[in-house]
Amino acid sequence: MRWPKGRSPRLRRGLPLAALALAALLLGGCGAAHLDSRLAPIAADPPAADAAPAALSFRALPAMPYTPDDWPQALNARVLLPDSAASGTEGDAGLRPAALLVHGGGWQNRSPRDMAPIAEQLASRGFVTVNIEHRFAPAHRFPAQLHDLQQAMAWLHANAEAWRVDTERVVGVGFSSGAHLVSLLALAGAEGPLAEPHGGDHARLAAVVAGGIPSDLFKFPDGRLVVEFLGGTRAEVPEQYALASPARQINGAPPPFFLFHGTWDRLVPLDHSTDFQAALVESGGEAELYLQRGRGHFLSFLTRGGAIDAGIDFLERQVKGN
Repeated sequence: MRWPKGRSPRLRRGLPLAALALAALLLGGCGAAHLDSRLAPIAADPPAADAAPAALSFRALPAMPYTPDDWPQALNARVLLPDSAASGTEGDAGLRPAALLVHGGGWQNRSPRDMAPIAEQLASRGFVTVNIEHRFAPAHRFPAQLHDLQQAMAWLHANAEAWRVDTERVVGVGFSSGAHLVSLLALAGAEGPLAEPHGGDHARLAAVVAGGIPSDLFKFPDGRLVVEFLGGTRAEVPEQYALASPARQINGAPPPFFLFHGTWDRLVPLDHSTDFQAALVESGGEAELYLQRGRGHFLSFLTRGGAIDAGIDFLERQVKGN
């Protein structure tokens, strides 16, 4: 693998002890391991019954377009509004956090229906949720999909007053290629080369939950999905691979990340998350990693319960101070 100048040390430097600790955890007997930014295990004690947050009711708005009339393809969003007067800290009375949700599918298929149960969990915890479609490769190549997310954020901001959203507390949630896109939005959607022409301050995310993330596209062989997404092989369009890799777009302190990944994932190997966590922490960020032992790529999403519960708890700590 050929790394851009100055980037490879960031992903690997100073990790021997952390790697040994991780290996020990992977060989352990429980079904999951939850690691903080130091790769130290986080206790999995369940909350007391009287301390568990009360589930809020919510209402679903009809699916509606979030893209401008002149966009290359009309794209819809599904919005859930929690029935809460406020879900914030003092000084944010009446305002709620929001979550942008992006489905997986190799940048080529699937739909927001995949993320609907997670959207409902978030809405029941007080988040306004925006669950979106995006354009598919190979008809639309990168960065078209990132532009779609930037438009979705602009649309969310435009509706923030009506939906009582605190635009400083918008988070991103995605799995697989959706995790890739929300992570790239969080790291490079607001400033830098990927911010033009549709990014800016409105594209900032306060925190991210990313499952099964392809964090460094140089790690893949030149298979069909990535080649069709980026328009060529690693040798043909290396600049596209670098721009489209969240692990190579960490500039300055990143927002907090919660990662989850199956330890038997062969489609997106585990080192995409372990290396990404290390790079985020090295850059001054907070990053937790929830390891799902004995699960491959798709099973880690289908049996995501504990990981999503822990991820939503993480988001609440970031944006609600819980």
